[in-house]
Amino acid sequence: MSNNDFEMIGKQVKDMYGTSIGKVVGTITDIDGTIQTVGIDCGSQGLQQIPFEQLVVQGDVVIFIPKWRLESQRLLREKSLTLRRLKALLDIVSENDEMRDDAEVIHEKYKSKLISLDETEAQIKAKLESRLSELDEQMRGVKMLIFDAKMQFKSNEISESMFESVKQQTTDLIEHITHENAEISNVQRRITDLNAEVQQAIQPPEKQLQESAASYLETTESDVETKLPEAPTQAPIPEVPVSMPEPEPEPEPEQSIPEPPQEVTPITSESKPEQSDWLARMEAQ
Repeated sequence: MSNNDFEMIGKQVKDMYGTSIGKVVGTITDIDGTIQTVGIDCGSQGLQQIPFEQLVVQGDVVIFIPKWRLESQRLLREKSLTLRRLKALLDIVSENDEMRDDAEVIHEKYKSKLISLDETEAQIKAKLESRLSELDEQMRGVKMLIFDAKMQFKSNEISESMFESVKQQTTDLIEHITHENAEISNVQRRITDLNAEVQQAIQPPEKQLQESAASYLETTESDVETKLPEAPTQAPIPEVPVSMPEPEPEPEPEQSIPEPPQEVTPITSESKPEQSDWLARMEAQ
Protein backbone atom coordinates (compact mmCIF):
# COMPACT_ATOMS: atom_id res chain seq x y z
CA MET A 1 0.00 0.00 0.00
CA SER A 2 1.40 3.39 -1.00
CA ASN A 3 1.26 6.64 0.94
CA ASN A 4 -1.45 7.94 -1.38
CA ASP A 5 -3.55 4.91 -0.50
CA PHE A 6 -3.11 5.58 3.23
CA GLU A 7 -4.41 9.13 2.63
CA MET A 8 -7.86 7.71 1.87
CA ILE A 9 -8.46 6.58 5.44
CA GLY A 10 -10.93 8.84 7.26
CA LYS A 11 -11.87 10.94 4.21
CA GLN A 12 -15.41 11.61 3.05
CA VAL A 13 -16.62 9.78 -0.03
CA LYS A 14 -18.85 11.52 -2.57
CA ASP A 15 -20.19 10.51 -5.94
CA MET A 16 -19.33 12.31 -9.17
CA TYR A 17 -22.23 14.72 -8.67
CA GLY A 18 -21.37 15.83 -5.14
CA THR A 19 -23.71 13.63 -3.11
CA SER A 20 -22.15 12.32 0.11
CA ILE A 21 -21.89 8.52 0.36
CA GLY A 22 -19.96 7.90 3.57
CA LYS A 23 -16.46 7.78 5.07
CA VAL A 24 -13.47 5.53 4.38
CA VAL A 25 -12.73 3.35 7.41
CA GLY A 26 -10.21 0.83 6.05
CA THR A 27 -8.98 -1.33 3.16
CA ILE A 28 -8.61 -5.00 2.29
CA THR A 29 -5.35 -5.94 0.53
CA ASP A 30 -4.12 -8.91 -1.47
CA ILE A 31 -1.10 -11.05 -0.52
CA ASP A 32 1.18 -8.79 -2.56
CA GLY A 33 -0.05 -5.68 -0.72
CA THR A 34 -2.28 -4.23 -3.45
CA ILE A 35 -5.65 -2.88 -2.34
CA GLN A 36 -8.63 -4.92 -3.45
CA THR A 37 -11.56 -3.17 -1.78
CA VAL A 38 -12.13 -0.10 0.39
CA GLY A 39 -14.48 -0.22 3.38
CA ILE A 40 -16.88 2.75 3.51
CA ASP A 41 -19.21 3.54 6.38
CA CYS A 42 -22.50 4.44 4.66
CA GLY A 43 -24.50 5.23 7.81
CA SER A 44 -27.77 3.32 7.97
CA GLN A 45 -26.69 1.18 5.00
CA GLY A 46 -23.76 -0.10 7.04
CA LEU A 47 -20.27 -0.98 5.83
CA GLN A 48 -19.92 -1.21 2.06
CA GLN A 49 -16.93 -2.81 0.33
CA ILE A 50 -16.17 -0.78 -2.83
CA PRO A 51 -13.59 -1.95 -5.43
CA PHE A 52 -10.46 0.17 -5.22
CA GLU A 53 -10.56 1.02 -8.94
CA GLN A 54 -13.84 2.87 -8.42
CA LEU A 55 -12.33 5.42 -6.02
CA VAL A 56 -10.16 8.43 -6.82
CA VAL A 57 -8.58 10.74 -4.25
CA GLN A 58 -9.11 14.45 -4.99
CA GLY A 59 -7.82 16.62 -2.15
CA ASP A 60 -9.78 16.00 1.00
CA VAL A 61 -12.49 14.02 -0.77
CA VAL A 62 -12.59 10.54 -2.29
CA ILE A 63 -14.68 10.42 -5.47
CA PHE A 64 -16.77 7.33 -6.17
CA ILE A 65 -17.01 6.39 -9.88
CA PRO A 66 -19.95 4.19 -10.96
CA LYS A 67 -19.01 0.78 -12.31
CA TRP A 68 -21.01 1.29 -15.51
CA ARG A 69 -18.89 4.32 -16.31
CA LEU A 70 -15.59 2.47 -15.84
CA GLU A 71 -16.71 -0.49 -17.94
CA SER A 72 -18.12 1.63 -20.76
CA GLN A 73 -15.00 3.81 -20.90
CA ARG A 74 -12.80 0.70 -21.04
CA LEU A 75 -14.94 -0.73 -23.84
CA LEU A 76 -14.82 2.48 -25.88
CA ARG A 77 -11.08 2.77 -25.40
CA GLU A 78 -10.32 -0.81 -26.50
CA LYS A 79 -12.72 -0.70 -29.43
CA SER A 80 -11.42 2.66 -30.64
CA LEU A 81 -7.83 1.42 -30.51
CA THR A 82 -8.72 -1.76 -32.44
CA LEU A 83 -10.53 0.32 -35.04
CA ARG A 84 -7.56 2.65 -35.49
CA ARG A 85 -5.27 -0.33 -36.01
CA LEU A 86 -7.61 -1.79 -38.61
CA LYS A 87 -7.59 1.46 -40.54
CA ALA A 88 -3.80 1.61 -40.33
CA LEU A 89 -3.69 -1.97 -41.64
CA LEU A 90 -5.78 -1.03 -44.66
CA ASP A 91 -3.50 1.92 -45.38
CA ILE A 92 -0.43 -0.34 -45.27
CA VAL A 93 -2.00 -2.80 -47.71
CA SER A 94 -3.02 -0.03 -50.09
CA GLU A 95 0.56 1.30 -50.11
CA ASN A 96 2.26 -2.10 -50.43
CA ASP A 97 0.28 -4.93 -52.03
CA GLU A 98 3.05 -7.48 -51.27
CA MET A 99 2.08 -7.39 -47.58
CA ARG A 100 -1.47 -8.52 -48.26
CA ASP A 101 -0.96 -12.09 -46.97
CA ASP A 102 0.53 -10.88 -43.69
CA ALA A 103 -2.18 -8.26 -43.38
CA GLU A 104 -4.95 -10.86 -43.68
CA VAL A 105 -3.54 -12.79 -40.70
CA ILE A 106 -3.41 -9.66 -38.55
CA HIS A 107 -6.85 -8.65 -39.79
CA GLU A 108 -8.35 -11.92 -38.49
CA LYS A 109 -6.67 -11.33 -35.14
CA TYR A 110 -8.29 -7.91 -34.70
CA LYS A 111 -11.58 -9.25 -36.01
CA SER A 112 -11.65 -11.91 -33.27
CA LYS A 113 -10.86 -9.18 -30.74
CA LEU A 114 -13.87 -7.19 -31.90
CA ILE A 115 -16.08 -10.27 -31.57
CA SER A 116 -14.99 -10.73 -27.95
CA LEU A 117 -15.68 -7.04 -27.30
CA ASP A 118 -19.20 -7.47 -28.70
CA GLU A 119 -20.00 -9.89 -25.86
CA THR A 120 -18.76 -7.38 -23.28
CA GLU A 121 -20.69 -4.64 -25.04
CA ALA A 122 -23.96 -6.56 -24.72
CA GLN A 123 -23.46 -6.83 -20.95
CA ILE A 124 -22.64 -3.13 -20.62
CA LYS A 125 -25.69 -2.13 -22.64
CA ALA A 126 -27.89 -4.16 -20.29
CA LYS A 127 -26.35 -2.41 -17.28
CA LEU A 128 -26.89 1.01 -18.85
CA GLU A 129 -30.55 0.26 -19.50
CA SER A 130 -30.95 -0.99 -15.95
CA ARG A 131 -29.37 2.17 -14.54
CA LEU A 132 -31.64 4.36 -16.68
CA SER A 133 -34.65 2.56 -15.21
CA GLU A 134 -33.32 3.21 -11.70
CA LEU A 135 -32.84 6.90 -12.48
CA ASP A 136 -36.38 7.17 -13.84
CA GLU A 137 -37.72 5.61 -10.66
CA GLN A 138 -35.69 8.06 -8.55
CA MET A 139 -36.98 11.00 -10.60
CA ARG A 140 -40.58 9.93 -10.01
CA GLY A 141 -39.88 9.69 -6.28
CA VAL A 142 -38.41 13.21 -6.18
CA LYS A 143 -41.37 14.65 -8.06
CA MET A 144 -43.74 12.99 -5.60
CA LEU A 145 -41.87 14.67 -2.71
CA ILE A 146 -42.25 18.08 -4.35
CA PHE A 147 -45.92 17.49 -5.15
CA ASP A 148 -46.70 16.34 -1.62
CA ALA A 149 -44.88 19.34 -0.13
CA LYS A 150 -46.92 21.63 -2.35
CA MET A 151 -50.18 20.06 -1.14
CA GLN A 152 -49.06 20.49 2.47
CA PHE A 153 -48.29 24.11 1.79
CA LYS A 154 -51.66 24.73 0.11
CA SER A 155 -53.46 23.06 3.03
CA ASN A 156 -51.54 25.23 5.54
CA GLU A 157 -49.79 22.23 7.04
CA ILE A 158 -46.30 23.66 6.42
CA SER A 159 -45.02 27.17 5.96
CA GLU A 160 -43.92 28.69 2.68
CA SER A 161 -40.29 28.73 3.85
CA MET A 162 -40.48 24.97 4.54
CA PHE A 163 -41.91 24.38 1.06
CA GLU A 164 -39.10 26.43 -0.53
CA SER A 165 -36.54 24.44 1.46
CA VAL A 166 -37.96 21.18 0.07
CA LYS A 167 -37.76 22.57 -3.46
CA GLN A 168 -34.15 23.67 -2.93
CA GLN A 169 -33.04 20.29 -1.59
CA THR A 170 -34.75 18.34 -4.34
CA THR A 171 -33.45 20.65 -7.07
CA ASP A 172 -29.88 19.50 -6.46
CA LEU A 173 -31.00 15.88 -6.57
CA ILE A 174 -32.87 16.45 -9.85
CA GLU A 175 -29.75 17.99 -11.36
CA HIS A 176 -27.68 14.97 -10.36
CA ILE A 177 -30.20 12.55 -11.87
CA THR A 178 -30.51 14.59 -15.05
CA HIS A 179 -26.72 14.82 -15.42
CA GLU A 180 -26.20 11.08 -15.00
CA ASN A 181 -29.08 10.31 -17.36
CA ALA A 182 -27.55 12.53 -20.05
CA GLU A 183 -24.12 10.96 -19.56
CA ILE A 184 -25.51 7.45 -20.01
CA SER A 185 -27.33 8.51 -23.18
CA ASN A 186 -24.08 10.01 -24.48
CA VAL A 187 -22.21 6.76 -23.84
CA GLN A 188 -24.91 4.76 -25.64
CA ARG A 189 -24.68 7.08 -28.63
CA ARG A 190 -20.88 6.77 -28.76
CA ILE A 191 -21.11 2.98 -28.69
CA THR A 192 -23.59 3.03 -31.59
CA ASP A 193 -21.43 5.38 -33.68
CA LEU A 194 -18.33 3.31 -33.00
CA ASN A 195 -20.11 0.13 -34.10
CA ALA A 196 -20.97 1.76 -37.42
CA GLU A 197 -17.29 2.58 -38.02
CA VAL A 198 -16.25 -0.94 -37.06
CA GLN A 199 -18.65 -2.49 -39.59
CA GLN A 200 -17.04 -0.46 -42.38
CA ALA A 201 -13.51 -1.51 -41.42
CA ILE A 202 -14.21 -5.14 -40.53
CA GLN A 203 -14.19 -6.32 -44.17
CA PRO A 204 -10.80 -7.65 -45.29
CA PRO A 205 -8.85 -5.68 -47.91
CA GLU A 206 -9.26 -8.42 -50.55
CA LYS A 207 -13.03 -8.38 -50.20
CA GLN A 208 -13.12 -4.64 -50.60
CA LEU A 209 -11.12 -4.92 -53.80
CA GLN A 210 -13.46 -7.62 -55.12
CA GLU A 211 -16.48 -5.46 -54.39
CA SER A 212 -14.95 -2.49 -56.18
CA ALA A 213 -14.09 -4.70 -59.17
CA ALA A 214 -17.62 -6.10 -59.24
CA SER A 215 -19.08 -2.62 -59.23
CA TYR A 216 -16.78 -1.68 -62.10
CA LEU A 217 -17.85 -4.71 -64.14
CA GLU A 218 -21.49 -3.93 -63.54
CA THR A 219 -21.03 -0.46 -64.94
CA THR A 220 -19.19 -1.73 -68.05
CA GLU A 221 -21.79 -4.43 -68.71
CA SER A 222 -24.56 -1.90 -68.42
CA ASP A 223 -22.81 0.26 -70.99
CA VAL A 224 -22.55 -2.69 -73.39
CA GLU A 225 -26.21 -3.56 -72.93
CA THR A 226 -27.23 -0.04 -73.83
CA LYS A 227 -25.20 -0.19 -77.05
CA LEU A 228 -26.25 -3.69 -78.24
CA PRO A 229 -29.92 -2.86 -79.06
CA GLU A 230 -28.79 -0.25 -81.60
CA ALA A 231 -27.63 -2.92 -84.17
CA PRO A 232 -30.95 -4.77 -84.75
CA THR A 233 -32.88 -1.53 -85.29
CA GLN A 234 -30.92 -0.85 -88.53
CA ALA A 235 -30.71 -4.46 -89.92
CA PRO A 236 -34.44 -5.17 -90.57
CA ILE A 237 -34.93 -1.98 -92.62
CA PRO A 238 -33.66 -3.35 -96.01
CA GLU A 239 -35.36 -6.75 -95.45
CA VAL A 240 -38.90 -5.35 -95.32
CA PRO A 241 -39.46 -4.89 -99.13
CA VAL A 242 -38.05 -8.39 -99.86
CA SER A 243 -40.75 -10.11 -97.81
CA MET A 244 -43.63 -8.13 -99.33
CA PRO A 245 -44.13 -10.10 -102.65
CA GLU A 246 -44.61 -13.44 -100.82
CA PRO A 247 -48.44 -13.13 -100.34
CA GLU A 248 -49.04 -12.85 -104.21
CA PRO A 249 -49.09 -16.66 -105.04
CA GLU A 250 -51.96 -17.23 -102.58
CA PRO A 251 -54.84 -16.44 -105.08
CA GLU A 252 -53.78 -19.39 -107.42
CA PRO A 253 -55.19 -22.19 -105.25
CA GLU A 254 -58.43 -20.21 -104.92
CA GLN A 255 -58.91 -20.32 -108.75
CA SER A 256 -58.11 -24.05 -109.07
CA ILE A 257 -60.64 -25.06 -106.41
CA PRO A 258 -63.85 -24.18 -108.39
CA GLU A 259 -62.67 -26.05 -111.60
CA PRO A 260 -63.37 -29.66 -110.47
CA PRO A 261 -67.08 -29.04 -109.79
CA GLN A 262 -67.51 -27.70 -113.33
CA GLU A 263 -66.09 -30.91 -114.84
CA VAL A 264 -67.88 -33.21 -112.43
CA THR A 265 -71.36 -31.86 -112.94
CA PRO A 266 -71.55 -32.57 -116.69
CA ILE A 267 -70.14 -36.05 -116.23
CA THR A 268 -72.71 -36.95 -113.62
CA SER A 269 -75.52 -35.55 -115.71
CA GLU A 270 -74.53 -37.72 -118.75
CA SER A 271 -74.03 -40.87 -116.72
CA LYS A 272 -77.54 -40.94 -115.29
CA PRO A 273 -79.35 -42.18 -118.54
CA GLU A 274 -76.70 -44.87 -119.04
CA GLN A 275 -77.32 -46.15 -115.57
CA SER A 276 -81.10 -46.18 -116.12
CA ASP A 277 -80.81 -48.18 -119.44
CA TRP A 278 -78.54 -50.68 -117.83
CA LEU A 279 -81.01 -51.25 -115.04
CA ALA A 280 -83.86 -51.70 -117.51
CA ARG A 281 -81.97 -54.36 -119.46
CA MET A 282 -81.12 -56.19 -116.26
CA GLU A 283 -84.76 -56.23 -115.25
CA ALA A 284 -85.84 -57.48 -118.68
CA GLN A 285 -83.47 -60.40 -118.49
